Amino acid sequence: MRFCSCNISLPSSSKIALKMLHSTTLIVLCLGIFSQITCVIAVSVPTNNCYAFDNSSHIVDFSSWVGHLFEYDMKGSDLAVRFCKDVESRSQMGYAGFGRFDKFNYFVAGSGQSDFVQEFYNGDLLGCEQSYDKMGRTAKVNIKCGSCLNGQCQGHPGCICNVSFESKCRVIVDLAIPCDKSSSKVFQGFTVGFHPRSSELVYNGMTQFGFEKPHSDFSFQTSQTQVVLFMTAVASHSSLVQKPSLQVFPNSGLEVKLSGSAASGMPPTTLSPSMLILDWRCEVSRDTPYEVNVTIPVDGYEPIEFTLTKICDYKQDQEGATTRGWAIFGVISCIFFVSSTLFCCGGFVYKTKVERQRGLDALPGMTVLSACLETISGAGQGYSRPEDQNSAFASEASWERPPASSSQGAAAAGRPAERKYGAI
Repeated sequence: MRFCSCNISLPSSSKIALKMLHSTTLIVLCLGIFSQITCVIAVSVPTNNCYAFDNSSHIVDFSSWVGHLFEYDMKGSDLAVRFCKDVESRSQMGYAGFGRFDKFNYFVAGSGQSDFVQEFYNGDLLGCEQSYDKMGRTAKVNIKCGSCLNGQCQGHPGCICNVSFESKCRVIVDLAIPCDKSSSKVFQGFTVGFHPRSSELVYNGMTQFGFEKPHSDFSFQTSQTQVVLFMTAVASHSSLVQKPSLQVFPNSGLEVKLSGSAASGMPPTTLSPSMLILDWRCEVSRDTPYEVNVTIPVDGYEPIEFTLTKICDYKQDQEGATTRGWAIFGVISCIFFVSSTLFCCGGFVYKTKVERQRGLDALPGMTVLSACLETISGAGQGYSRPEDQNSAFASEASWERPPASSSQGAAAAGRPAERKYGAI
């Protein structure tokens, strides 16, 4: 992040009044003024790949040098370098390309006399078919901030100091340019994404395009009430990451809560990312999206900052209102189940111990159930009590079958009465 400084001019009357204040009061007043005029800008990815980090992790943007042509005269040919574009050799025989600036941004900090190093790959393959990984001709440009050691570049905004060939397929170029002043100190290796191994929001400590400022094209819909973000960092520096905070613009109408391991201060690592969960609910409907600015402080580095936008097409119910009815129903069902179980067990024990009943007769409510079954199925086909069996069978025998002989009647009298139960 960078801070904007402002110059404030006070009228003469204010100057006289300030001179009369005590020195301690002046200090407090100045701190209050600067706290109001300080503006914060997120460290976002530059618009192109022509940037690098110096040895102190400060980002240096070379966007203004993209395509700038540098030429160096040699015997029978010359060498041309188009900054962050390509390197080629020109002669009467034609052009020979020594590589193009790779899209993966091979632009790193240098060592020794060079401040930065650019690599160019995939040049002309003719005559260099045996080069490493079939890359053809390649070039290495050592960039020195300032002027050449031999005093060249007089009156020029940069120049090529020296050219040497490691082989006919690789050239080394020493280039001197006036470098821009380094800006923010970036926490490299830090990522934020929607998955444990993604970096849609923050990559290598810099906010990605679309999240460095409010963009309606990347807004979250009203129905999405929760967003889970995954944070990773180099394990050796993960303890520098502090608890995140947020700001909502406008500050009313959208309720946002932070939770997860990242919100509790758990340091993120590459193998075990920490989760930052945003629970948001639209309290009012709004035509324009809300802006949610998330800031992650990093000790010794510029804070990580990105912006999410939330659409509120309609007002959402209070959290838990939709599930409250089901919760009440569950509690009532649990109470009913427990009370029914206790009633059945208690009734069974009572009828077994006190009334000396056995089997189905000992179950609570069995008398009522048997009466209902008997009523539905018809008299004589339901559940019948044991003491009524003999009389029932005697009455049935009087009109269903003809009277039997005396011997058969005696035998029948000796047999036990037949019992009949209705189906339950």
